Amino acid sequence: MALDGQRMTDLAILGLWLAGGAVGGLIYFRMVRQSAGLLLSGRRGAPLLGGALVLLRMAGIGGGLFLAAMQGAGPLLAAALGLLLGRHAVMRRAA
Repeated sequence: MALDGQRMTDLAILGLWLAGGAVGGLIYFRMVRQSAGLLLSGRRGAPLLGGALVLLRMAGIGGGLFLAAMQGAGPLLAAALGLLLGRHAVMRRAA
């Protein structure tokens, strides 16, 4: 079964969304760890910085998934799968 040029391009784009989602997941879940540590620390100003990181990571992941959704269902699903793969990698390192 031969793939034509358009189908190959579509698969490449989905692969890029998957990779972007994985990178986004790595960043997002590392920021979860950092913001939780800041929120629980007793240092002065740390809870405020932790709250700012929460807002930053929510805006970042929301914006990324919004851009993927604007491209269609395939890119959104690929980005979401990449996000889960990034989560898995961060959680495996934490254990």
